[in-house]
Amino acid sequence: MTVDDWLTATRTSYDTVAVSYAHLVRDLLAEAPYERAALASFAELVQGAGGGPVADVGCGTGRITAHLHTLGVDAFGVDLSPGMIAVARRDHPELRFEVGSMTDLQLADGSVAGLVAWYSLIHIPDDQIDVVLAHFRRVVRPGGPLLLGFHVGDETTLKTEGYGGHPMNVHVHRRQPAQVAAWLCQSGFTVDSQTTVVSPESRLGGILVGRREP
Repeated sequence: MTVDDWLTATRTSYDTVAVSYAHLVRDLLAEAPYERAALASFAELVQGAGGGPVADVGCGTGRITAHLHTLGVDAFGVDLSPGMIAVARRDHPELRFEVGSMTDLQLADGSVAGLVAWYSLIHIPDDQIDVVLAHFRRVVRPGGPLLLGFHVGDETTLKTEGYGGHPMNVHVHRRQPAQVAAWLCQSGFTVDSQTTVVSPESRLGGILVGRREP
């Protein structure tokens, strides 16, 4: 499958499920104290470094962007799916959301104080991870924090239905924290912490916090 093929399939799938997705995941954080703690710590890191805009890349319908906003972070969202962005703008009209791909991130060099990719790397094939992380490093200021959430495991599955029974066509990649940490280090980030959690967000989730090296 080419890059254009899987990007198109991912975009179409999330356009299809956008409204039901927003309804089904809206309150997940309320039942996920470990994830809330990770987001709060990330917000402290951003503010401790002087603040500034923070990109939520793969923001979906904007729930994490909005949560960061309540923590005092100047967050904005980017997502591949126009349908998801339309719902995000509907539900959070006070925040900024834009359509874009993390494989070709249209943000200026060093333009964000931090970056979050919350369970959004899960559809990126292994051979495109370095491309994505190179964009992340490019747009984050030196020393700026990076927060990743992802599903932990060793398998890739094809998701053909989801979020209310709608048809989908996306591969879900589960990865080990050590592998993700190694990719980060190879891409110019220092890994400060890594942990695994069990929660409504994921049957086994990984959370990594890193910093962009100078």
